[in-house]
Order: sequence, then C-alpha cells, then structure tokens
Amino acid sequence: MAAVNGNSSAHRRIRPLKAGVYAPIPTFFLPDNEDLDVPAFEAHVTRTATAGIAPVVAGSMGEALHLSRAERVKLIQAGRKALDSAGLLDLPLIAGTGAGSTRETLELTNEAAAAGADYALVIASGYFAGVLAGNKAALKAFWTEVSEKSPIPVMIYNYPGASGGIDLDSDLITELAFECPNICGVKLTCGNVGKLTRIADAVSSPDFPPRKNVHAPFLVLGGFTDFITPSTFSKAHGAITGLANVAPHAIVKLFELSVAASKDLTTLPEAQRLQGIIARADYTIAKGSIAGTKVLLEKLYGYGGLPRKPLPPMEASAAKALWEHPHTQDVVKLERESSGKVAP
Repeated sequence: MAAVNGNSSAHRRIRPLKAGVYAPIPTFFLPDNEDLDVPAFEAHVTRTATAGIAPVVAGSMGEALHLSRAERVKLIQAGRKALDSAGLLDLPLIAGTGAGSTRETLELTNEAAAAGADYALVIASGYFAGVLAGNKAALKAFWTEVSEKSPIPVMIYNYPGASGGIDLDSDLITELAFECPNICGVKLTCGNVGKLTRIADAVSSPDFPPRKNVHAPFLVLGGFTDFITPSTFSKAHGAITGLANVAPHAIVKLFELSVAASKDLTTLPEAQRLQGIIARADYTIAKGSIAGTKVLLEKLYGYGGLPRKPLPPMEASAAKALWEHPHTQDVVKLERESSGKVAP
C-alpha cells in the first residue's frame, strides 16, 4: 500500500505512545445540516490536550459509524492541526479505523496514517457477529493481518456493546500481543477487570517480545475511569475514557496520584478519594452515552450539540437531571479545583 504522508514511514515524526489517559473526542455537528463543526472539534482537542490528555479521533464516542471515510480523514487532519497549533507537536493522535471488512479497515488505516494519525484503534465489525463471535481463528486472523499490513502501530479495541457482542478473552488478546509485534495495546471497554489484570501481567513479563516500533510499547488501557487506581497496581497503563472530555484535569491528576501511590503509599488516600468521586461520576454520566456527554460539554464549554441521526438527543428533563446529579456536580467541582479555576 502507499507510503504515508507522501513519504516513507521512516520519516514520520516520532510521537511515543505512553501510559496515561486518552480522550475519545466527540464529533460535533452543525445544528442545521449535520455537517462537521470543525472549529468546535479543534477547540475541544486543544482543551483536553492542554490538560494532558491525548486525543482518540473517530472512535465510538466520535460516532465513527455515522461518518464517511472522507469525514474521518478530515477530523484526523483537524486533530493534528489543533495539536500542532497548540505547540503539542509530540503528543500522539490515535484514530479509530475499524470498518466492515478487513480490506476497508486497512484502506482506512492507510488513509488515517497519511492524514496524521500516529496509531490506529481497531474494532471488529459486529455486522456478522453471529459468525465471528465464536470463531477465535477468524478474529485472530483479522487483527493479525491488519497489524502486519498497517503502516502505523495498531491497538485492539474490545467493546462488545459496539461490535455485536464480540468479546475477546484474555487468552486471545495475549496471543495477539505476543505474536504480533505491530500491536501496541488494547482498550478494554468490556469493563472486565480480571481480563485487564491478566493481560497486564502477561505483557509485563520478561519474555514479552519487543515491539516493531520501539516507541509503541504494549499498553493495557481500561475503557472507563472507575478502576484507574486499582489498575495501576495491577500493572495496567491508564484508560481511554469518555469522562476525560468532561473532567480532563481531574482524571490526569487521578492517574498521576495513582502512579505515585504505586511507589509511595502515602499518596494512596488522596488517590482513593479522587477515584471515588470519578468512579461515581463515570457510572452516572456513562448512562447518558454520547448525547449525555455532549449535553455536559454544552453546559461547561458552550459547544456539544446533538448526535448525528438516527442517534437521538437526550430529553430535556433527562439532560437537566444529569447536569444536576450530585455525581456530576461533584466531578465538575473536582475538575475546577484540579484546573486551578477555583480554590478547593
């Protein structure tokens, strides 16, 4: 396939993949015609990135299923532009490139790399989940081929809710990690804590083979923020979480405290306090899904808007209840304190 960025991949800027918190950036649409609202998207990428959160573009929170390939490419380009304009030239950008077939996934991955993506997050299509879910060989072949042919490192995205119930077990993910040197991690939106622990232990073993790209170690990332502190003690590496759109400073602080606590237990009580606030908020806000996150962004920052049809907007009464919920208000207060906007 074609070289990326009109150049050999060897000439790409090196942006290391690091443990931490990543935000799946929502896609914003203009109210009258559902066209991309690129200025709002760029503003939000900048807002989260300057808080220490690297972006994931065109994932499930970004309504990738509702985007054309051209729109995905446009968002990747806009995300890279926003990071560079903010002086964050070394902050990596992850792009969702899962599609219906292996062929289209590879085409989109190449397009994403050419547009400025440093890493690809790949989910299996759930359209034929009735065939694939129980076929370990087919699932393994999918990620193996994509990773072997991708010009950029590939991260496995395990999200049964968005892939027709396909749920990779820890054995399969560990096999892929050991056998595919261009696979750089896994996002576990299945919420399975035991699975995360098993995989993190396996990839931290001395016999884990080196990656094809030395700047892309295998990261084990949760899909929520309700387990960041315990997962740090289980050798995991952070999270890709929708809540990072709402409370980026607070979640970065939680991750940093958790890492510090794994080396010095005197910081553990404060990490546990923040983890409790953030876990409750994650549980409550996640119920509102994409529409709920957009409601909160509208309240907090003046942009958010509606999902693209047919995904429905949140009812006004539900939006009001979500904003006023004690779990939401507690995390908003924590975010303001963590960002230095108000005194604790």
